[in-house]
Amino acid sequence: MTTEKGLAGEMKTAMEGDARRTNQVGTLWNSKQLGRVLFSLQVPEDHGDMDDSSEKTPSKASKSPQKSTKRPKTVPVKVTLLDGSDYETAVEKFAKGQTLLDMVCGHLNLLERDYFGLTFQDTDNAKNWLDPSKEIKKQIRVGSWILGFSVKFYPPDPSVLIEDITRYYLCLQLRDDILSGRLPCSFVTHALLGSYTVQAELGDYEPEEHGPDYVSDFHFAPNQTRELEERVMELHRNYRGMTPAEAEVNFLENAKKLSMYGVDLHHAKDSEGIDIMLGVSANGLLIYRDRLRINRFAWPKILKISYKRSNFYIKIRPGEYEQFESTIGFKLPNHRASKRLWKVCIEHHTFFRLVSPEPPPKGFLVIGSKFRYSGRTQAQTRQASALIDRPAPQFDRSVSKRYMLPRSIDGGKSPDYIPPSTWRLMFTDLCCMFLDKPEDVLQKHQASINELKRALRQPNSKMAQREKRLSSATPPERTPERKSVRMRSYFQVLILTVLHYLPFILLGREASGSPILVTENVTSATTHVTKTVKGGYSETRIEKRIIITGDDDVDQEQALAIAIQEAKQQHPDMQVTKAVVVRETESSTEDRQGASEVRPPS
Repeated sequence: MTTEKGLAGEMKTAMEGDARRTNQVGTLWNSKQLGRVLFSLQVPEDHGDMDDSSEKTPSKASKSPQKSTKRPKTVPVKVTLLDGSDYETAVEKFAKGQTLLDMVCGHLNLLERDYFGLTFQDTDNAKNWLDPSKEIKKQIRVGSWILGFSVKFYPPDPSVLIEDITRYYLCLQLRDDILSGRLPCSFVTHALLGSYTVQAELGDYEPEEHGPDYVSDFHFAPNQTRELEERVMELHRNYRGMTPAEAEVNFLENAKKLSMYGVDLHHAKDSEGIDIMLGVSANGLLIYRDRLRINRFAWPKILKISYKRSNFYIKIRPGEYEQFESTIGFKLPNHRASKRLWKVCIEHHTFFRLVSPEPPPKGFLVIGSKFRYSGRTQAQTRQASALIDRPAPQFDRSVSKRYMLPRSIDGGKSPDYIPPSTWRLMFTDLCCMFLDKPEDVLQKHQASINELKRALRQPNSKMAQREKRLSSATPPERTPERKSVRMRSYFQVLILTVLHYLPFILLGREASGSPILVTENVTSATTHVTKTVKGGYSETRIEKRIIITGDDDVDQEQALAIAIQEAKQQHPDMQVTKAVVVRETESSTEDRQGASEVRPPS
């Protein structure tokens, strides 16, 4: 039991303690440390470090200006374009794929961008499409950022493309598909597509400009032969007047008919373990075995596409006499290959079949992948293309490096090779320099030009005999003389081209009143084709008119032989039934002419 004295002592002690605490709180209330002490009384002790750190960490306003103005880190990027050239740039480290795709298309001046995409190779060297909606660094995790610019969605009807520049890049992609073997062609198709390629890049066939093998440096097919090159040249000579844009339209109209046009192939095995190929296209999913298509599932027939580990599944809509849905499974090489195929199917189905893309699912409890195609569909991009309002962009259809096989005199590739058509443009300005020369100087140049032309065209010249002897030699080794034959022929074509543009500049001076006389003969040819139906049979009649204008005497027999020879070369399946050579003087009402009539064999 506590005594009264003891109780009084305890109360006194308690009161003294309360007074001390009151004085302490009062002192702290007047200090700047009160807030910290009160805070430390209200939170656990292990959070005290958080309070100290807040005092040591500078506020946003007190941060140094150097850190606030620091530029974001960038990553170098190299993109290989469809013409074989490289586009090098740098993007922010956290940039998304769409940012880089827009940069590349802007560099190419390309507005119809939704048909194209960027590819990269993963660790197993498989081709992957860069997802525009994701950060690049989350997709290319290892190695440098090296990508390729390619056509992702091949339009089933290329005529829906609005601009020539879009069709040009589609042609480049198809040419690469042909050379790589992804787009198999017959001999006839190789020749036809190759001839349109030559017309688009070289223009009209010019006898004075193009040599006997002017297409030998082009690459048209994986296994190219001399027979194919001759057929390409034969077709190309009939395209006079066809513009490069028209040639590319004809190229695409024929390429779209090929069975493997726009098919993205993936290796797989069927349920029996047999190797097959799964092809994704604008129309659906195709099944190939030994390069033959054995089955086809159109997009409307497919209800669901899924994958699990390395297995890929498609659920098929029941047929007219079927009651239940069926599921078909395929085995892919690994999980990444299965997911890659699933993504390609989702993107192709959305782009070609839907009006607008489906939004990705939201929330944390989503079953399955959240991946959805994020770009515009074909319907949306056609609407956007219809709104393009700008002058047709100018671009260079120069001979692309990827599809040329230039060779130096030792048989190796030569980066300095320039095709004759390009020579014509280079020397146009040089030829124009002669326009301002005095008449006496022009007369001297004219005499030198005529003499040099006759020497180059003379079949019995020493140079021609020497080259003929070297070309017919049988030793397989390449002697220095033999190596230089091809290069000298290039220079002869070049010289003749320059001289040809010089029997036109001087002719122009003569037409404007200049006293310069033309001593060389100028030859031009026109072809007239008529078709008639007689007794149920169709007959084609081709009349070739050759006009030779000049002051030199014309050998009538030689002109007749030339006319017949050209007619036979251009129309080997027909026979010459009539040939006439007429010589006329300046007083005549018509030009000097030679004509040959070609008809089909009876």
